[in-house]
Parts: sequence; structure tokens; C-alpha cells
Amino acid sequence: MKITDLKCAVIGNNPVVRINTDEGIYGLGQVEASKSYLKPHVLFYKDLILGQDPTDVERVMLKIRRLGSFKPWGSAVSAIEMALWDIAGKAVGAPVYKLLGGKIRDRVRVYNGAVRFPMAGGQSPANYADNMQRMKDAPQKFSIIKQGLAFHGGRITESPKHFYGTHQPGPFHANRGPLSERGLNYIVDCIRAMKEVCGDEVGLALDLGPGFLVPDARRLAQAVEDLNVAWLEDMLTGDYVPYVSADHYREVTQSTSTPIHTGEQIYLRHNFQELIEKRAVDVIGPDPCDIGGIAELKWVAEYADMHGILMAPHGVLDGLLGLAALVQVAATLPQNYLAFEYPTGQPEWWYDIVAGLPDPIVVDSHIAVWDAPGMGVDLIAEEARRYLREEDAGFFDL
Repeated sequence: MKITDLKCAVIGNNPVVRINTDEGIYGLGQVEASKSYLKPHVLFYKDLILGQDPTDVERVMLKIRRLGSFKPWGSAVSAIEMALWDIAGKAVGAPVYKLLGGKIRDRVRVYNGAVRFPMAGGQSPANYADNMQRMKDAPQKFSIIKQGLAFHGGRITESPKHFYGTHQPGPFHANRGPLSERGLNYIVDCIRAMKEVCGDEVGLALDLGPGFLVPDARRLAQAVEDLNVAWLEDMLTGDYVPYVSADHYREVTQSTSTPIHTGEQIYLRHNFQELIEKRAVDVIGPDPCDIGGIAELKWVAEYADMHGILMAPHGVLDGLLGLAALVQVAATLPQNYLAFEYPTGQPEWWYDIVAGLPDPIVVDSHIAVWDAPGMGVDLIAEEARRYLREEDAGFFDL
């Protein structure tokens, strides 16, 4: 079998990768919905993989893996990798989890990072509590819910009473700097209000940065030790930060019993090595759409397990094809696995153009692992064509 074409179409906001072969088998992969600009980066790799056998996944990846980088620049490599596994599974008539060593669980736990409701009435602790109640009552019955706060949500950096730094407007979480005592207390009050809603039925995870300095991160983690939160995520580095700061994370982690988490922006196992070997965090959360694909994610999970570190993969914007990839790899992960972040289809019409997903998808915070070949899902061409841009009209052609 040989690769005959690599295509990329932006469907909605998600770049979708399609790899065609000379035997008529094709594979699909998906990039996060926030990265519609990455289509040219996907196509950059086309000439490097044409003519290769897609079922030799690692051989193909050796040609392109070293040309990626931290979020968002590893996304193209990651989507190609997932499309290769999709082909490999279809070629042998087996689900991808079989090719990754087989499953150790029949259902995979997911946590909520994408099923959201508007924050009504402001951003007081009471508003956060009300919002958390709505997520707790969602039909998926999530056992862990993650909420953005501090540098990852709200307007704390806009208030000189809360933040001593200079506010940087714009996307990609550009703010970083010291908090005032009032700012720190406000964050703690919001966490306490949400935890009161969650009780011990639902784990509360907090996505807080990046942007904290080490002293504030240490003080916050210590201040909420009595609440038994699931984790504090990306306080120092993380989303769109192209480095790890393992020593800084280790300083925070060793100062507290509150679990500390990071990893969504990190590309390749090599960039997790120091974080894991120094036990710099308690939980890591690589995203399959950023780390370099699902085999890379599994390697990191196994290495983390050897060092006593838990695994909670990121995935909030990975879309429904990304969801399928997460289900396949999560079924195979070792017993340090907690849950992966459940991605949804946005806009809602994504559910009309993808076949193979269970209905409902999530039951009691779990997804049943399916056994269809490859990733087990597919785009319904006749439905999806209506959402293609004019330049992508030939996306479904063999």
C-alpha cells in the first residue's frame, strides 16, 4: 500500500486531514478548532510522505516528526499520525486500540472541559457556583469538571486591586505577573464556592494559567489543600508557552499536597522527560493533537506511570474525529489514567456529518470503546460537502 495524496480541508473551524492510498483506503485526522490557520502547515508535509506505506506508521513519522514544535506547530504532524493509524486499522480490519497493544478497559472515563453554559450575572464566587451547578446537572453526569479561572478565565488581570502586573489584551493567555492578596483571596473564594457545589461527588479541576509566578502558585495550592481539588492546571506555563519550566513546577509541587498539572502545549516525549523524571508535577495532560499523535501520547503515559505521575489527556477542541482517537488510545493507557477531556462537535452540525459515534456518547462520565476498524468513525461525504469551502471541493475524491 502506498500514500497517493495528503489533503486538508477546514470544515467549520477544524482543519481535517485526509490521507489517500492506492488501495482506496483513506485515513482521517483532525486539528483543534482554534487552529484554522494550520492548513498550509499540514500540506507542507505532503511531499515527504507521498509514496510511503501508511501502515508503517513509525517509518512515515520519522520523516516528519522532527519538523514540528510546541503548540500549535505540532498539530499538523499529530493529525497526520492519527490519519495513518486510521488507515493501518482499516487495512487489517481492527480497531486502532488493537494496534497499540490492546485495551485494558472497555469504557474510558472523560471529564468536562467543553460542555459549557454562559456565566450569568458576572464572575462572583456565587456566579461560579451557579455555573458549576449547571455543569454538574448536565446529562453526561461528569465525574470531574474543569473550570477556567484566574489567568485562564475572568478579568482578574484587568483589576489593579487583583493584579500587580500590566494587563496585556488579546488572545492566547498573554498575561503573566504577581497577584495582590485580594486577587489571591478572590480566586480561593471562587474555588471554595464551586467545591461546595461539587461536594465529594464530582472532582473539581481548575485551569488557571499560564501566568502565575512561583510564589503565588505555591500560596494558592497551599490555600486550597483542604478542598481536595482534582488538580490545578497550567499555573506557570502551558497553553501556547513553548517551554516547560520543570524546576519551577517542581518547586510548587513539592510545597503542597494539592495535585499540580500541566502538559497540553508540549510536543514529543522528549519535552516531557525532565517534567516526569524530576516528578515536577502530579498529573500530566498532553493533547493528542499537539504532542505528535496517539502513539506518542501512550509512550508518555507509560513513562509517567513508571514515575508515579497520573495521566489526564487534554482534548477540549479536538472535535469528533479527535474524540475517536482519544477513545482508542485511552482504552490502552496504563492504570495511571484518570480521564481525558471530552471534546464536542462545534458547530452542532458536526454531529450530522460524522458516522460511527454512539448515541448518547457519554453515559455516567464514560464512553464505551467501540470495535469498528481504524478509529471507527467517518465523515459522511454527502453531508459534509455542504460545509466545504470552494477550494476544498475535491477533498473527498480518491
